[in-house]
Amino acid sequence: MYTEQDHTFVICAYGENPYVEETLVSLEQQTVRSQIKLSTSTPNDYLKDICARHGVEMLVNPEKKGAGADWNYAYDHAGTPLVTLAHQDDYYEPTFTEEVLAEARRYEGERVQMYFTDYFEMRKGARVASNKILKVKRILNAPLAKRFWNGRIWLKRRILAFGDPICCPACTYDRTVLGPSIFDTHYVNSCDYMTYVELASRAGRFVFIPKLLMGHRIYEGSATTKNLSENIRKREDGEILATLWPKPIAAMVNNVYATSESSNEL
Repeated sequence: MYTEQDHTFVICAYGENPYVEETLVSLEQQTVRSQIKLSTSTPNDYLKDICARHGVEMLVNPEKKGAGADWNYAYDHAGTPLVTLAHQDDYYEPTFTEEVLAEARRYEGERVQMYFTDYFEMRKGARVASNKILKVKRILNAPLAKRFWNGRIWLKRRILAFGDPICCPACTYDRTVLGPSIFDTHYVNSCDYMTYVELASRAGRFVFIPKLLMGHRIYEGSATTKNLSENIRKREDGEILATLWPKPIAAMVNNVYATSESSNEL
């Protein structure tokens, strides 16, 4: 049975992000306290000072090969069966770990690839619990909250055929099921989406926890906002969708999804 000793948060940090300590504090304030580490490929005194003051181990990836490679390094060095890759600018509700571990115990003995929670957005200091893209994602994810559906390969793939409704920092992965280095390293922005498409083709469950347990920060300096403004996400998502649909249908789905995703632009 999984306990807090079997779970680690690894914060993926870059440069001198102003929100990283706030993210770390939200992990320290969990009702069920598990391990916390910070991983970076851009070590600096700012991150070293934060880690020293909070007694957190800093992992240094010696290679700078993009987000997917950084996530693989953090994932591989978690040291526990369960790992949540916390993004440096997001926020975790105090019961996040408690709820994930409760779900892990409910599925004890079953092949669960990952658990992922619902989330809200954080914009200019305000909490946004619902908007167009969040509503669409909740509709897509809803079947994965049910034991009857969340282990069916065809359904996992079909859900992902309408875009990526899974919030990467809301995911907790079971390394004993998935093995090492699961993340795609080809794409700049959509490496998480490509990873989920690949994992969906394997036997196992995607378990959705329909509770708002983390906050995804939307701001001008975020990677999400930058990649949307440069159309990187639309191009990469289009390539991935083309592996799930005939090209004309993939293009249509991508245009609709990109319009919905525009809510992430400022």
